[in-house]
Amino acid sequence: MTSDLDRARSIIADATRVVSLTGAGISAESGVPTFRGPGGLWKSLRPEELATPDAFRRDPQTVWEWYAWRRGLIADCAPNAGHAALAEFALRRGGKSIITQNVDGLHTRAAREASGQADPDAAVPIEVHGAIDRDKCSTCGARTPGVTDVDVKAAATLPHCDVCGGMLRPDVVWFRESLDPDVIARAFDTARAADVCLVVGTSALVHPAASVPMVTVESGGHIIEVNMEDTPLTRFASVSLKGAAGQVLPSLLDVDLSN
Repeated sequence: MTSDLDRARSIIADATRVVSLTGAGISAESGVPTFRGPGGLWKSLRPEELATPDAFRRDPQTVWEWYAWRRGLIADCAPNAGHAALAEFALRRGGKSIITQNVDGLHTRAAREASGQADPDAAVPIEVHGAIDRDKCSTCGARTPGVTDVDVKAAATLPHCDVCGGMLRPDVVWFRESLDPDVIARAFDTARAADVCLVVGTSALVHPAASVPMVTVESGGHIIEVNMEDTPLTRFASVSLKGAAGQVLPSLLDVDLSN
């Protein structure tokens, strides 16, 4: 009898273009707390009250203090075998193929580690919700690498833009903000051109990103889901594999991470 894993591997082997959509579950395996699920940040810090434009205008010090804490926490985490397998697979296949809802930058770190001296671009993700290790000016929109040591004692000591002097903020999409239209368009175009959308560790609850895999299905392709539990996308999946990304993906994608 053919196993679910064998069926999924066969679908991927027959595909010309494979894209992946990843969510918080893959990074939870690296120790990054998730917004949803047991132990998630939502239950302890109420990010829906912090990660908003209104909160930043009202109390930028508290918002920056929270993000400085999150940056420090993420800096202590490392890409896991799931990130590494996707990076190796993307580099082997070529072409931009990783879409992520995560802002932690672990896919980009995995891409650089996997590529060595080669160009890591094929494995650098489309980050639909932004990146926590970048800053953006709240006035002019200029982007810059994230400030590493944020002084939260007063508004005057918070990071400011070198271009216009406006206050910098983390370059992530907040609640009640729209996604960058160019970025989400790239994600949908990438999924539309794929034969398979590999959906990994996402609750499939946050739209429009959660709709990306359905574009692949509507174009005649397959969804292969890797998750610890069922999601709203499970019923549309050709194969649903239950398990941790770091355990499932190396075998699914035929990636040897022993070196």
